[in-house]
Amino acid sequence: MSTARRLLRRTGFDLIRYHHTSHPVARLLRLLEHHGVRQIFDVGANVGQYGMFMRRNGYRGRLVSFEPLSGALPLLRQRAEADGDWKVVPFGLGDVDGEATINVAGNSESSSFLDMLPRHTEVMPVAGYVGTETVTIHRLDSVIDAHATPGEPLFVKLDAQGFERKILDGAAQSLPRIAGLQVELSPSPLYAGEAPLGEMVQYLAERGFVLMGVEPGWSHGSTGQLMQMDGVFFRQA
Repeated sequence: MSTARRLLRRTGFDLIRYHHTSHPVARLLRLLEHHGVRQIFDVGANVGQYGMFMRRNGYRGRLVSFEPLSGALPLLRQRAEADGDWKVVPFGLGDVDGEATINVAGNSESSSFLDMLPRHTEVMPVAGYVGTETVTIHRLDSVIDAHATPGEPLFVKLDAQGFERKILDGAAQSLPRIAGLQVELSPSPLYAGEAPLGEMVQYLAERGFVLMGVEPGWSHGSTGQLMQMDGVFFRQA
């Protein structure tokens, strides 16, 4: 390791070669390019963190952000309005069409339709629930035609805090139109009823999706144990 890199690490930073064989962002963008993706559904958009991240890193295709929380929508809409190809859809996705109660987390992005397990709040106290909100949800099968361009490869990013399997169950007819998925996964469940990591990988494999990337999310502050990660799946070209 070079002296410069050792010194940089002491400040809390590192240098990584920006190449799709070694860098997570370059890898995701190469996969999107390889599969011809020009439209992304950002499900569980919160205040638009994922959309901003994709724009900063060079994605120039269409973005459709789904977010049900009233507290997150104003900033999400503000960010999308400045972008000519970014649309906000003010409801959530699930396995039914109707209304559902979402638990609102203290840090907002950990909000979920599922109950949070004690392990989650032990590791991240700020994520504890502070209230509930009744919101509208739809099956992807019910709304995909209104928001996706027919015939173009679609990439769906799911950040639904343990509710990903329910969303996929509501997308049974839509899955053939989806080229790739980015799904939040937990090595150890953080929400009651969350599908285990292995079950999710098997579920998607049975529907033709191959795991092509695993990117670390957040880790336990004391032990370093990985708590959440993103699995990137595509249909085999």
